[in-house]
Amino acid sequence: MRVVVDPVLCESNALCVGLAPSVFELDGDDTLTVLEERPEEDLRADVQAAAAACPKRAISVIDG
Repeated sequence: MRVVVDPVLCESNALCVGLAPSVFELDGDDTLTVLEERPEEDLRADVQAAAAACPKRAISVIDG
């Protein structure tokens, strides 16, 4: 799987960081960073929960 964040839509609400902290991080400027663009499969549930929790739907999980 691959994780993609649309920087235009992202409001840096950090809900994703709380749900998948090994994949997402907010930097000092409150900009979201994807730490693992291709996280391990065992993180799929956390990443999908983070994508579903995003109020702006800025996170996409792409298979492959």
